[in-house]
Amino acid sequence: MKVLLAGESWESISTHIKGFDQFSSTVYHSGADPLIQALTPIAEVTYLPNHRAAREFPLSITDLSAYDAVILSDIGANTLLLHPDTWERGELKPNRLRLLAEYVSGGGGLIMAGGYLSFQGFQAAAGYAGTPLEAVLPVTLSRYDDRIEEPEGLSITLLDPNHPILQGLPGPWPYLLGVNQVTPKANATVLAKAGESPLLVVGTCGHGRSVAWTSDVGPHWCPDVFCQWSGYAPLWQQIVTWAAAKSA
Repeated sequence: MKVLLAGESWESISTHIKGFDQFSSTVYHSGADPLIQALTPIAEVTYLPNHRAAREFPLSITDLSAYDAVILSDIGANTLLLHPDTWERGELKPNRLRLLAEYVSGGGGLIMAGGYLSFQGFQAAAGYAGTPLEAVLPVTLSRYDDRIEEPEGLSITLLDPNHPILQGLPGPWPYLLGVNQVTPKANATVLAKAGESPLLVVGTCGHGRSVAWTSDVGPHWCPDVFCQWSGYAPLWQQIVTWAAAKSA
């Protein structure tokens, strides 16, 4: 199985002030390691961090179709919409959100994981509401900042423990620290909640399947205790396996 993971990276710029003098430093971060390690036993994972995804994310259905499933995690809509050649030189390029929607309808698997630049995101900056991608997700998105921060922790409730994604997972599930607020579509299935909020929602579109995981795949919303839980790897393996299977 081949999986494309896009996003889950960022750069931090710090200003250091020492009396009269100051200087800046930058640090590159990747939050993809727990997920990649979880999927490696069952899949060949191609990882495009945000700074590479803008240019290298597939620009055709043919190239997208090389993957059984695509995971978007903490990557805003603009990174996929604004290819560097479009942003810098005004060149025409395909709308990659529309291509992803076509990919799902044709039988591909799509998973969106939560975060500050997922779904609608922090200050609505992720910007997927109203795009072609929303049409193939199993959830309807807020038009506003959709974060629910729960520093005291969210407990997990399973609504359909016999679903193939949830079968055999050890309990109890560790806590999570936040989710993106979404509304499940009428034809979708909510498999799990974090507190009172949908956490894991699945659905079909055309011949494909889509999954919304509304929390992070790693810190901060998905803390180390969750990533180190013995159910983390099988959960993500079963999410990807289910998404990659074509619907009838």
